[in-house]
Amino acid sequence: METVVSGIRSTGNLHLGNYFGAIRNFTKMQHQHKCYFFIADYHSLTTHPTPENLHKNVKQVLVEYLAAGLDPEVATLYIQSDVPQVAELYLLLNMNAYMGELERCTTFKDKARSQPENINAGLLTYPVLMAADIIIHNATKVPVGKDQEQHLEMARTFAKRFNRLYNIDYFVEPHAFNFGDSLIKIPGLDGSTKMGKSESEGNAIFLADDPKVIHKKVMRAVTDAGPTKPNQEKPQPVQNLFNIMKVVSSEDVFQQFEKSYNDCSIRYGDMKKQLSEDIINFTKPLREKILDISANKEYISKVAREGAEKARESASKTVKEVREIIGFKPF
Repeated sequence: METVVSGIRSTGNLHLGNYFGAIRNFTKMQHQHKCYFFIADYHSLTTHPTPENLHKNVKQVLVEYLAAGLDPEVATLYIQSDVPQVAELYLLLNMNAYMGELERCTTFKDKARSQPENINAGLLTYPVLMAADIIIHNATKVPVGKDQEQHLEMARTFAKRFNRLYNIDYFVEPHAFNFGDSLIKIPGLDGSTKMGKSESEGNAIFLADDPKVIHKKVMRAVTDAGPTKPNQEKPQPVQNLFNIMKVVSSEDVFQQFEKSYNDCSIRYGDMKKQLSEDIINFTKPLREKILDISANKEYISKVAREGAEKARESASKTVKEVREIIGFKPF
């Protein structure tokens, strides 16, 4: 059984892309491996959220992941800032992280260009905090996207460097968790190949979206003037709608519109109405769970408290041993 660690962004509602991408795999993974899932609220401080937004966002993300199927009785689900040992390991790892390697990190350079008025030390040392999140539980596998592969490589570097510096085989080297063909990519409604909250407005369908909001977003989805010859290739925006329909609609419905596109009789208005209805039906049980859990403050508090206790048990052991290896010992 592998030990798996995965961070969860503490900003923004979950959308269909998240659900079909990572979350469905997380819900399976939690029964097959020893899993630690954490909401990365320390990381969000690099953008200076207000106290109100920070707390609200963390609660919303926790609620939505619970509604989507993460089981706190099976996996360890916790909030990053509830485990102070993470901050201590982050400090200790920073002592052996070098400016040059951090400044060469692609995400740091991208962030420095996009927010030149807020190039803070947290942005620079983001990979070190991510490494602390992972190796504090001695994780062997980490589900990461393409944009995080460099950070995972740096986590391996910091783990190996610690072992080499103190002449001990303590930290294991974490590697990427490969979902294989089970990872379904959901495209955006704006014609882009990615559904995401950071894309254009109206691009994403969120799990908590009201049916009226979903209908409006789908009806505004980008299309073209329609096919002009049988069996012609679909332009990207149209292909996006078919790709979404493939996962939320019945096979009969999908084939009906596939046929009408190929014989040039398709009416995009009809397709969007059907797609809107199918998305609403698909997200309905998730939306109802989100509302139910949001109203249960006692349950939310219990999940956060018990998750923190389980995470601290693992993290405390690691930090205690790391302190002893470094030479911090009681007199």
